Amino acid sequence: MQTPKRTSLFHTLKHQLLVLTAGLALSGSVHAAGELHLYNWSDYMPQAMLDKFAARYDVNVTQDTYDSNETLLAKLKSGVAGYDLAVPGDYMVAIMIKEGLLENIHANQLENFHYIKPDLIDVYFDPGRDYSIPYQFGTTAFMVDTAVYDGDINTLDILFNPPAALKGKINMFRDVNDVINAALRYKGYATCNSNRQQLNDVNDLLLASRQNWLSIMSDGAREMLVSGDAAVSMIWNGMGLRARMEKPTLQYAYPKQGLTAWADNLVVLKGAPNLDNAKLFMNFLLQPENAAALTNFAGYTAGVTGTEPYLDSQLKGALELNPPAGAAPATFVPPCSPDVVRLYDRIWTNLLK
Repeated sequence: MQTPKRTSLFHTLKHQLLVLTAGLALSGSVHAAGELHLYNWSDYMPQAMLDKFAARYDVNVTQDTYDSNETLLAKLKSGVAGYDLAVPGDYMVAIMIKEGLLENIHANQLENFHYIKPDLIDVYFDPGRDYSIPYQFGTTAFMVDTAVYDGDINTLDILFNPPAALKGKINMFRDVNDVINAALRYKGYATCNSNRQQLNDVNDLLLASRQNWLSIMSDGAREMLVSGDAAVSMIWNGMGLRARMEKPTLQYAYPKQGLTAWADNLVVLKGAPNLDNAKLFMNFLLQPENAAALTNFAGYTAGVTGTEPYLDSQLKGALELNPPAGAAPATFVPPCSPDVVRLYDRIWTNLLK
């Protein structure tokens, strides 16, 4: 049995320990320290945002870049490690979850999760959002320099049966899905297609079209349009908006055959060496002011509410972010089966020979 003095001393020490523990927990959440390694698309994150996070939480942030979802997947499956966060597209999130490449960080329990737009929570690739939060979302189509060609651009003929003025001046993305999905839509075929005859038609179409293209590259697409090296390029809508700001004769197309909708997402990679800082950065990007700053830089649409007061005026009403009445709808393309992926890879390899 304890004496009153020893009991009092025990409670005093217990109280001090609880205060110290609480203080350390608070310090950890507010004054994080250490490192954070981000693997992202090129030209997709303002350095000012990384600097702001680094200064606020005393975290040294480094960023490397990739040029496609498939590059990201291949790098990770080859054993590349050391990254904490990545920014895969919607279908790639589903693949990475299935491959066991992501940490289940219960993103829906983040403090700022309530800012996420309701229709972006129960998404097909991560229902309820255990693994991911929205980064930016938009569409993939193409852009034309109307100083070079002033005809109808809202058709995939521009890519696959171009007018003489555009031949040899077209850049296609170096992305198997974007290119093949565009070709499938042009032919009137379904996406995620395993029909051998239809895929032979697509293969023939791409080989025939290749002679009218200037290049097949994703990085530098905006610069090619602005410089005039290309008169047409596949492009993401936000990148297109930024290109038009530099060169007003550029116009974003809404092809009548349809276009792809996509949603990029921030995820924590399996085995992330700086897990707590990764979750802290996720929560940081969900703040409306920060999400708006990302939109102002990248030109796409934020996945959170409350950004309007912080958005640049030129984004409001921009054609690239606001499809005209009567435009064909943009549609998501979920991940295809492994058999379809193998068929697509054969077509793609044949195209790049």
